Amino acid sequence: MEQHRTRPPNDGPRRGTPSSAPLPPQARRRPGGERRPARPVGGARPAALRLPDLRLTGLGSGLFCAAAMVLAGLLDQLLSDASLTVYGVLFLPVCVLTALWVRPGDVLTAPVVAPIAFAAGLLPVADGGGGLLGRLMGLVTGLATQAAWLYAGTLTAGLIVLVRRVRWVQRRRRRD
Repeated sequence: MEQHRTRPPNDGPRRGTPSSAPLPPQARRRPGGERRPARPVGGARPAALRLPDLRLTGLGSGLFCAAAMVLAGLLDQLLSDASLTVYGVLFLPVCVLTALWVRPGDVLTAPVVAPIAFAAGLLPVADGGGGLLGRLMGLVTGLATQAAWLYAGTLTAGLIVLVRRVRWVQRRRRRD
């Protein structure tokens, strides 16, 4: 009787056959054999209306928020002659984007970095003459007079973060 030697299943790919490397999640098949759709069917928004799916770290969200507010302050200085109201209005969408784009593990950093970024971006806008002390007095005055914008943006970021955190914890509990 002739014995046939069989190869173990994990012996690697044979010549002329595809590799047995694991497939990425988007290429895997469902249990029935059909492929998953490339994008969700129903309820999908057009690409022009969707925000990018960024996930910034805590440090990255702080840098994004501060850079955006310094840029907003510089643009406000150039275009509207340092209007503190325009600067405050520009602060609100930056807070919303920061709270939406920070990754779930670092989501609690968004309300912390928002006031810091507000102060950093206020430097170009602050009315100050007479050197460093004049600029510092302009910054303190700007923070005092624009506290409503500061609180509104920080509160908005805090509410978004709170909702995201609660949803994240609920998803983790369902998974476990």
